[in-house]
Amino acid sequence: MKLLLLEEVDKLGALGEEVEVKDGYGRNYLIPQGKAILATAKTVKQFNHHKGLIQRKLKKLKGEAETQAETLGKLKIQITKKVGEQGKLFGSVTSQEIADLVEAQGVEIDRRKLQLNEPIKALGEFKVPLKLHPEVTAEIHVTVVGEEEPKAEAAAQAEANETESA
Repeated sequence: MKLLLLEEVDKLGALGEEVEVKDGYGRNYLIPQGKAILATAKTVKQFNHHKGLIQRKLKKLKGEAETQAETLGKLKIQITKKVGEQGKLFGSVTSQEIADLVEAQGVEIDRRKLQLNEPIKALGEFKVPLKLHPEVTAEIHVTVVGEEEPKAEAAAQAEANETESA
């Protein structure tokens, strides 16, 4: 099935490309999602006519993405997690947690655009890429710090009280 892409589709092609895909993929996913249309002589001619409008729209979207990338590059996010005795995290930091903290600072993002290959399972500083546009990627600075155990604080308090009374 020959289709004309109306937007960039990962691992398939860019806007305006004519691609050959399996019938089911085109009929059940690309066309209903509005990502492509059938590539007939009539639709190709119409698309070429509207291509200028679409290119202006894409430039505007890229500009907005670059502005948002600049804003996100300045953000510093700190996540506090419980830590075991050897400094290992209980659980991990997920893309959902990062997205929630970014949105709490007033910047809306889609967590699915975070390029976190695997959840963060260690303390330290990390740079998490966020794909805002096919040509624009922002980096969010995430710092994971350990949370003190309440039992450890209580034990330290108890020791301090014993030394004072002695």
